[in-house]
Amino acid sequence: MRAIEAPVFSVDGLRLVDRPMPEVRRGGILIRVAAASLNYRDLAVLSGTYLPDLPLPYVPASDACGVVEAVGEDVTRFAAGDRVIPCYIQGWRDGALTPEQRFECTLGGPLAGVLQEYLVVPAEDAIAAPAHLSDAEASTLPIAALTAWSCLMEGGLAAGDSVLVQGTGGVALFALQFAKASGARVIALTSTQEKAELLRRRGADAVINYRQTPDWAPAVKAATGGRGVEIVVETTGSSLPQSLAAVAFGGFIGVVGFVGGYETPLNIRQLIGPMLRMQGIVVGSRARLEAMARAMALHDLKPVIDSTFELERSVDAFRYMERGNHVGKIVITMSPTGVGP
Repeated sequence: MRAIEAPVFSVDGLRLVDRPMPEVRRGGILIRVAAASLNYRDLAVLSGTYLPDLPLPYVPASDACGVVEAVGEDVTRFAAGDRVIPCYIQGWRDGALTPEQRFECTLGGPLAGVLQEYLVVPAEDAIAAPAHLSDAEASTLPIAALTAWSCLMEGGLAAGDSVLVQGTGGVALFALQFAKASGARVIALTSTQEKAELLRRRGADAVINYRQTPDWAPAVKAATGGRGVEIVVETTGSSLPQSLAAVAFGGFIGVVGFVGGYETPLNIRQLIGPMLRMQGIVVGSRARLEAMARAMALHDLKPVIDSTFELERSVDAFRYMERGNHVGKIVITMSPTGVGP
């Protein structure tokens, strides 16, 4: 089978290779991968900064959708021909996440990634792809969509709340859609007029250009009548000081990303005084992914896909992500199933 392999930590080092077809065993399913989507984590791993001790070569990327080609013994959850989505954290089916699952069982490092034509996972570590989504759309759910969903769930989202999202990446746009579907008000940060218009079309109630207003926390407060937002979906990391200033008393900050860097100074009084909750968000369990998929089907929610590349152009896809001009998700296609919209 064809696969993308990284022999070194470098986008330019990615190469298209032939690998042996994986064998399905008891309890497993063999998936013919149709589409994969990229996350910032994939770029961080490929840079060598996120998992510096990851053995090389490795197959990148974590999120995919495909069709079950074969099932192992004792598998009743799926049958050949079913469209499925493998879970990013293998083995986390419900309840609390364990350290072993977090650090040893993630696709795209240390487990082999999804940029290969065939993939084997336990049947219990995949979910049925929502029927209303295409393969490309369904491939965006395991990290970006589930991270946004988990952040809002952990924050206790309720109708009438105000939610702050940052930028126009996959997590921010999913959070915008989920929040609006739940009856919340959404304030969005962005850098251009074009992106601001897209956010408004997607339902954002207020949009703040952080380049024109670098000290944006007061503007967020003003947009909420001085109260602040109940939930911040913190995808930047380095903007935490401003997020702390923009959140309401007793509010919640879900730290889901680090696109702005790994470190930032904090004023601890901003956390203690208004009795805020701040939590690191790591995607979610299989049960939560299934609940999110049901909600998306109920509300006919679909991801925003910026661009699509063929497997042979994976280097171009990663370079495009590096430039940071995309809106929504970047998808890599392999063998379309012809199923779905």
